[in-house]
Amino acid sequence: MKLWVKLFSEGSNIKNVSVKMFVAAALLLTAKTTQPWKQLVSLLRDFPEPSRPAKTRKCKIIPENQTSSTDFIFLGLFSSSHTSLVFSSPFIIFILTVTENTLLILLICRHSHFHSPMYFLLTHLSFMDILHINIVPKVITNFLSGTRTISLAGCGFQIFLSLILLGGECLLLAAMFYDHYVAICHPMSYAMLMSDSVNVLLAMGAWLVGTLNSIIHTAFVLHFPFCHSRTIDHFFCEVPAMLKLSCVDTSQYEQGIYISSIIFLLIPFSVISISYVKILHTILQTKSSEVRKKSFSTCLFHMVVVVMYYGPFIFIYMRPKSYHTPGQDKFLAIFYTILTCTLNPVIYSFRNEDVLKGMKNMLNCIPLAKK
Repeated sequence: MKLWVKLFSEGSNIKNVSVKMFVAAALLLTAKTTQPWKQLVSLLRDFPEPSRPAKTRKCKIIPENQTSSTDFIFLGLFSSSHTSLVFSSPFIIFILTVTENTLLILLICRHSHFHSPMYFLLTHLSFMDILHINIVPKVITNFLSGTRTISLAGCGFQIFLSLILLGGECLLLAAMFYDHYVAICHPMSYAMLMSDSVNVLLAMGAWLVGTLNSIIHTAFVLHFPFCHSRTIDHFFCEVPAMLKLSCVDTSQYEQGIYISSIIFLLIPFSVISISYVKILHTILQTKSSEVRKKSFSTCLFHMVVVVMYYGPFIFIYMRPKSYHTPGQDKFLAIFYTILTCTLNPVIYSFRNEDVLKGMKNMLNCIPLAKK
């Protein structure tokens, strides 16, 4: 009996709870008591509770197979205090862009006079602009609903579509300026250098290369885990904004973005710049002052749109992630996603007298216009 009491008194040094219970039961069996169970309960109360491991806080990493159930939140293009600005500016720009690009496509397809390489490429550019400006309705609906959320699948689709259009438009603009260069500097060889097969190859190549590039980058971006806040300080899902939400090192992937930027931004911009230098050199040799003035005016407007498109694009995509500021990126993205989509038809076609005349004739054929 004394041995069991000694073991039980040293029970605090015994780490195994089952051993302590065995000692307590043996003590009760050898003891002379009429209420053994009450004494067992009183003895067990004195047992120290088993120690529990301390809880440690860890960075919450959302597994890849669970990210589809979590939405991203846009901060949007404007704050809630700019209500009138939200409803007026984006909506007007959206209607204007869709209308002018649609009319231009219908005009080119309807009149055989515009069935030339330049207008064929311009048709693809207008179609890309119509698709790209569809970011605006999402901005407006998010503001109206008050949720400003987008699912992972929706965000992935925005990245996929925007990269196709951005990359394809970069290559398509270079093809259009190559067409200008051949038409002005090598007019005698224009039919051979810009044949129908070459024209189709340039247009389809822009779509295909842009799609391949988009598939690769979209797969990489959606593969990253997101452990930071899912609030995107932007008005649509763009790669630099998404990389800020990732909790893993993306430096190697950023090198891939840099290589893509060289292919889709620097090379086309260099081709356009060299083409226009040679175009201007040819224009200066023209004797007619009126032709020189008109050509300089056209070249100036074209280069303004090119700088508005490529400039902000290069500034955002060719900088490391640490140098990005959300407000600045959001403001610069307006140029190559919204403004240039609106200006392209005006600069490349509506300043042309033949286009304006054809547009007037087409509108006169509409019954509502006659009334």
